[in-house]
Amino acid sequence: MDAKELANKTPDQLRDELVALKKEAFNLRFQKATGALENTSRIRQVRRDVARVKTVLNKKAAGAAVAE
Repeated sequence: MDAKELANKTPDQLRDELVALKKEAFNLRFQKATGALENTSRIRQVRRDVARVKTVLNKKAAGAAVAE
């Protein structure tokens, strides 16, 4: 996922994306605990994607606060 790609989305779309990523992170943690996880690097990717989405959401919120 690219930050430029996220910047073009609306805050609602970003929140939906965040929910989906958090669900995926939960499922990956569950798979890791049960020993069913094959691609361990996916956990890191999802964690970083969550951080990217949160960063873009915060930037949009700060920009909206300044504009008001």
